[in-house]
Amino acid sequence: MGVADVEAVWRIESARIVSALTRFTGDFALAEDAAQEAVAQALVSWPLAPPTNPAGWLMATARRRAIDEIRRRTALQDRHALLAAGPAVDSAVDEEVDPDKIDDDVLALMFISCHPVLSPEARVALTLRVVGGLSSEEIARAFLVSVPTVQARITRGKKTIAAAGVPFELPPADERRERLGGVLSVLYVIFTEGSTATSGDRLLRPDLAYEAIRLARTLAALQPDEPEVHGLLALCELTAARFPARTGPDGSPILLEDQDRRRWDFSAIRRGLAALVKASTRGLGPYGLQAAIAAAHATAPSVEETDWDRIVVLYEALGRVAPSPVVELNRAVAVAMASGPAQALAIVDELIASDRLPGSHVVPTVRGELLARLGRRPEARAELELAARLCANQRERSVLLRKAAALG
Repeated sequence: MGVADVEAVWRIESARIVSALTRFTGDFALAEDAAQEAVAQALVSWPLAPPTNPAGWLMATARRRAIDEIRRRTALQDRHALLAAGPAVDSAVDEEVDPDKIDDDVLALMFISCHPVLSPEARVALTLRVVGGLSSEEIARAFLVSVPTVQARITRGKKTIAAAGVPFELPPADERRERLGGVLSVLYVIFTEGSTATSGDRLLRPDLAYEAIRLARTLAALQPDEPEVHGLLALCELTAARFPARTGPDGSPILLEDQDRRRWDFSAIRRGLAALVKASTRGLGPYGLQAAIAAAHATAPSVEETDWDRIVVLYEALGRVAPSPVVELNRAVAVAMASGPAQALAIVDELIASDRLPGSHVVPTVRGELLARLGRRPEARAELELAARLCANQRERSVLLRKAAALG
């Protein structure tokens, strides 16, 4: 077995291993460290002697590492008493990995990784590391930061959790519902970065987006009665369905109106629509409304035949339940398609006047497109050139400059 095999097993089993070890040791940081050490050992051992039960090997090795560390911590006398019981240690761990308890353990791990005491950056890093099983190198590559930066976020996050005395347990039902939004927002940030990278030379980071979808599916299975979990999953599936057509062979962006819709992933569209049905059981929340907008695009045969009036109504509803300048800007784009650019331009100019999206390249991008449609070419070119200067993603920047040049 090679590196890829170790990584595949770890990606699937990491959340179960870390959560079981956390319950056993009572120490989130120790559990995660022991699990990482087990992976490092697997990279050395498995090519020489492949285990018959890779997941069990990782669990047993991580457990031994945790026990060794507990033995070294002389201040933890109660742990020594547990270890002195001998076989009881193994039986205790065996109980912790009981399949009937796994779901609650993994769900608890998600809520700990996304705990409100952590910074948003730490929540993302910890979720990808301990729930998703990504390495520090993978996280750094996805978000275009240095490996030491990611490692520092993870270390600070674990120390913060320890200092705050966060217990390894599921929050009570009412508190869980309140904190669910925080968990969903972390998964949304991960997916969004994967679907349109904020910087760098790639438009898409599909591995990151698909990891967010995998985590969203896990959460939907663990919280099947929460509509917004299904709403987020639907949004991710329906958005990712367009990935195959969003870039050319050289990685250059392909705009929606130019995409070959036959290349869209129709299996993902079906999964997204099914999740949207589940999200609709008690009325659509913010993620469900965004999923409904994505569904309108995903089921339309062309840009011209898209139900833009419905999309405008959905953005208006989204603006009422989750108002933001980004929602307003997207509503302006839909209004332009449904009613013409003049009405949309008024919405964008109001956003600029209120300075609600300072420094964003998206505002001058939209304004430039609207001005071009109105025949105001010099103004449109200036806006698109401004957008290119503000844009950190090289692929998007090249498209903006090409559009600006075409306006001569």
